[in-house]
Amino acid sequence: MDYDFAILDLADDSDDASARRRGWVGAVLRGFRDPRPDDELIDRWVGHYREDRVTVRGAWLPAGEFGAGPMPVATYASLDKTLNAGRELLPLRMVTDVTTSAAHRRRGLLRRMIEDDLADAVEQGVPMAALTASEATIYGRWGFGPATFRHAVEVHTTPGFAFRDFTDAGRVELLEPIDAWPHVKAVFDAFHARQRGSVEWPTQYQDIHTGAYDFNGSGSHRKIRVALHLDQDGQVDGFAVFQHGEKDTVSVDEMAALTPQAQLGLWSFLAAIDRVKTVSFGLFHPDDPLMWALTDLNRVKTTELQEFLWLRVLDVPRALAARPWAADGALVLEVDDPLGHAAGRYEVVTRDGVAELVRTDADADVRLTSEMLGSLYLGGVPVLQLHRAGRVDGAPEAVRRFAAMADLSEPAYNLTGF
Repeated sequence: MDYDFAILDLADDSDDASARRRGWVGAVLRGFRDPRPDDELIDRWVGHYREDRVTVRGAWLPAGEFGAGPMPVATYASLDKTLNAGRELLPLRMVTDVTTSAAHRRRGLLRRMIEDDLADAVEQGVPMAALTASEATIYGRWGFGPATFRHAVEVHTTPGFAFRDFTDAGRVELLEPIDAWPHVKAVFDAFHARQRGSVEWPTQYQDIHTGAYDFNGSGSHRKIRVALHLDQDGQVDGFAVFQHGEKDTVSVDEMAALTPQAQLGLWSFLAAIDRVKTVSFGLFHPDDPLMWALTDLNRVKTTELQEFLWLRVLDVPRALAARPWAADGALVLEVDDPLGHAAGRYEVVTRDGVAELVRTDADADVRLTSEMLGSLYLGGVPVLQLHRAGRVDGAPEAVRRFAAMADLSEPAYNLTGF
């Protein structure tokens, strides 16, 4: 069957274009097993995508074919924001809303759209692509590798919860979400500028964190609360967006702090809420000081650990120069990339934390796939661990040299799902 592949014009408000947009959003929600969209959801979705200049792709059945209409059988969207690579904010092609109808799987629909989009990113000079995946077995074939991980915790705050010697020099205030938003956004922007691995927020985060709209329901989100941490000078340096769950639980949707003191201050506040026995958070920072600040570290229980942010390097010299390096060294790195974007051999020379790369015909010291380059990019997975798993190839001495150069002591971290 010949499908009708098209990019939607979000500026076109004709009846046909509006019907196709509604059909496209409906197809996305169908793909993720969510309810059909109402008018407000359509309006907000389209408004966000217009503001972020999202490219909206789809595959439709051709006119006259049984089942043809404004709803596509496959969806795909992408937008450009930034990734904190460690040395700079790197332009990033963000992939989202990928679905295929259950009746049209394994027909190359996703392949056509994702390969067209990655080629466009290369043409536009975007050196990196990223996505957050619902399944871990799909995107490696297109060179995406898991680079940060979702670490979920449950913190037991029953009597006996106590810090060893922490005293908050600042304080916490509760503000209505709409009033807190400017402070939340300012803290996140500062956090994004300093946290390696962070991805810039898309526009819909304002609706999410102000409660203006509940994308998991309909209408406003009236359950969310926002706590702001202020330092001893009264400056906001942290936030927690949370909601009360059933009975005696609190669920933290988002939390970021600019200092360890602010992080502990927010945890102290959440733990002290009356009639709460557990506080859960799905994106616990690898360097969060909470566990080691408590008298009983076993009050922090890991409930989930799985991949979160997937990265795909498109421009190897540009991307690797934007990240920090741990040791001086030199080697030839060979990247195998079926799509060709990252393929080749590169002489990598690192000095004072900075890498310089040039293409070379010399024999490779270390070989890996574009998928594994994405996983190694933020230092979230040690080189030697991947070597032991058969995912990085090379003589032991060369691999150890690459590990000394590439592995980073401070962990990467990302809060942004998309």
